[in-house]
Amino acid sequence: MSKRTATRLFIGSAIAVVAGTTLAVAAVWLAIANDVLLMNGADIVAIRGNALGWALVGLGSMGGLAVVGGMIGGLVSWIGALLNTAQLERKTWFIALLLLGTFNFGILAMIAYVIAGPDNTVQTGRRSAPAAAWQR
Repeated sequence: MSKRTATRLFIGSAIAVVAGTTLAVAAVWLAIANDVLLMNGADIVAIRGNALGWALVGLGSMGGLAVVGGMIGGLVSWIGALLNTAQLERKTWFIALLLLGTFNFGILAMIAYVIAGPDNTVQTGRRSAPAAAWQR
């Protein structure tokens, strides 16, 4: 996976997580504001089964699915970045991405990779000369 693809997937996943979280929080806030969620102090004790209640449950569920999809996309972009950096001669970026991702700092690793990470698919300045033709 190229750096460009991993970057686009990571940014799209981050947008999906933010949008899903916003949608889920807005659904819960609207449910509390419209007395769809019955509260006993700080606890939710019941949900009113009216049309608005089910619509808000659906919106909250869609938000949750967007968050899960964004997290899966972020994981795929991290794996793509690992595969891209594993093919480099120097393994510094690979080890940094692997360790940060393993210890739950993958988002920091991906932000650093997006900003300053190397791209294995870009051709460097070295080119080999064409093979000599066979002489008779």
